[in-house]
Amino acid sequence: MFRRLFSGASVPQAFRSNFFHFYFDIGWFGVLSGSAANFLSVYAARLGATSFQIGLLGSMGAVISLLIALPTARWLERREVSRVVFWSSIAYRLFYLLWIPLPWLFDSQGQIWAFILIAFLMGIPGVPLGVGFNALFASAVPEDWRAHVAGIRNVVFSVTFMLSSLGSGYLLDHTPFPAGYQMLFGIGAFGALMSSFHLYFIRPLERAADLAPASRSKAAAPSRPFRETLRLDIWKSPFGRILFVLLAFHLAQYLAIPLFPLYNVNVLGLTDSQIGIGTALFFLTVLFGSTQLARLARKYGHHKLTAWGVMGMSLYPIILAFSHSVVPYYGLQTLGGLIWSIVGGAQPNYMLEKVPAADRPAHLAWYSIMVNACVLGGSLAGAAIGGWIGMSAALLVFGLLRLLAGIAVLKWG
Repeated sequence: MFRRLFSGASVPQAFRSNFFHFYFDIGWFGVLSGSAANFLSVYAARLGATSFQIGLLGSMGAVISLLIALPTARWLERREVSRVVFWSSIAYRLFYLLWIPLPWLFDSQGQIWAFILIAFLMGIPGVPLGVGFNALFASAVPEDWRAHVAGIRNVVFSVTFMLSSLGSGYLLDHTPFPAGYQMLFGIGAFGALMSSFHLYFIRPLERAADLAPASRSKAAAPSRPFRETLRLDIWKSPFGRILFVLLAFHLAQYLAIPLFPLYNVNVLGLTDSQIGIGTALFFLTVLFGSTQLARLARKYGHHKLTAWGVMGMSLYPIILAFSHSVVPYYGLQTLGGLIWSIVGGAQPNYMLEKVPAADRPAHLAWYSIMVNACVLGGSLAGAAIGGWIGMSAALLVFGLLRLLAGIAVLKWG
C-alpha cells in the first residue's frame, strides 16, 4: 500500500522536482506542528491563560488577513508566486525564534500577551504566504495529480507530526518547566525554516499565469476603481456559493478549537506526555486514511468526501463533552485523525476545483478572508460561549453545528 503511494515511476519527469519539495516542505512543517505549534496553547493553559486569551492567540493572524488579503491578492497578480511564497515564509517563520526567550523576559501573564502580540505580527507575512501557497500548489501540481500529492503530503505530515509529538511529550515530562518548552520552540523554529528551504525550489508549471507580462511594470499597472478592487463579483459567481458553504464549515470548525486545550488540561487533567500520545494517535490514523485519499477521490469526488468528512467531524466535540479520562481521549484522537485524513485532503482540492485558473489570486484572497473571519469570529465567540454556558454544553452545540455545515456542503456546495 505505501509502496504504491510513494512510487514515483508513474510521475512524469517534469513534475517530480515539485512533488519532491512539496513532500519535504510538509515533512518539516510537521516537525514544527508536532512540537512548538502543537504545545503552544497547552503552554498558555499551564501559564493560566483564559479561554478569551487562547481565543486571541489563535485569531490574531486573522485580524491582519481581513485587512490586507485583497490588496495582497492584487499585489500577487503582478509577481512570481513562488518567490512571494518563499520570502513570506521566511519572514513569517523567523518569528518562531522569538518564542524561545519569553520565559526569561516576562512573568506568566506577560508571556501570554507577548505570544498574542507575536501572533498578530506574524499575520502580516502570513497573508501572502497563505494566499500565495494555495495559488502555488494549484499552478505547480496538475489537477489530475492533486489528490495524489495531497495524500502523500498528509502521510508525510502525519509521520513527522507523530514522531515530533511523541518526542515533545517525553521531553516535556523529563525537563524542568519552562525549559522544556523553550527547547520545543527551538525545534519548531528549525523545522519551520527547513520547510521554507524546500519551498524555494518549487516552480509553477503555468508560469504565464503567475508572472506579469514583461512589458508591464508596477508603475505602468493601470489603476482600478475601489469597487473593482474588492472583486465583489466573485460572491455572485458560482464560486460564491462555495464560499458560503465553506464559511459554514470553517465557522463550525473554529468555534470549538479554543475549548479543546482548556478541556484537555483543566477537565481531563492530561499530562504533556498523554497529549503527545493523543496527537500521535490522531496523525497515525491520518497517515493510514491518507493512503486511501486518491482512490476515494476517484470514486466519490472531493465534494462528497468533504461533505461527509465535515459531518463526521461533529463526533469529536460531542463525544469529548462526555469524556472525563484519558482513555476516551485516545479513542477520540484515533477517530478524529481518520476523519481529518479525508477532510484535510479533500476540502482544499474541492475548493481549488472551483477556482478559475485564470483568476486564482482574487478568488483565493476571498477564500482566505472568509477563513480568517471564521478563525477570528469562531475563536472569540467559541471562547465566550464556552464561558457562558459551560465547556461541555458548548462542545455539544458546536458539534451539532458541524453536522449542519456538512449537510450544507453536500446539498448546496
